[in-house]
Amino acid sequence: MPRITADTANGEVAFEADAGRKLVLCLEDNEVDILHRCGGNARCTTCRVEVVSGDPGPIEEAEKQILASKTDLGDHTRLSCQVRVSDDLHVKVINQASVMGMDAGGRPEE
Repeated sequence: MPRITADTANGEVAFEADAGRKLVLCLEDNEVDILHRCGGNARCTTCRVEVVSGDPGPIEEAEKQILASKTDLGDHTRLSCQVRVSDDLHVKVINQASVMGMDAGGRPEE
């Protein structure tokens, strides 16, 4: 099982995740209150993470297009709703519901 390490506003969270699952769901299911306002459809970028280490896999066209439309994102930014876990990952969670004072959004589908 891949190991996920997430840097959050409340410190580091580490857990094992099922290979093939969306990263956003793995984070949420392990008590990381990550935003995902569009429900996992690669439209809003609220679920973005910075990949510190590990291989998040290939970037598909929908994610590539939405990330290209933003000017303030780093080179290692990915949408957690589009990353299928296949490798150990260390990520920094950018937007958390508890920090932003918002509802996380509709739960993305598997």
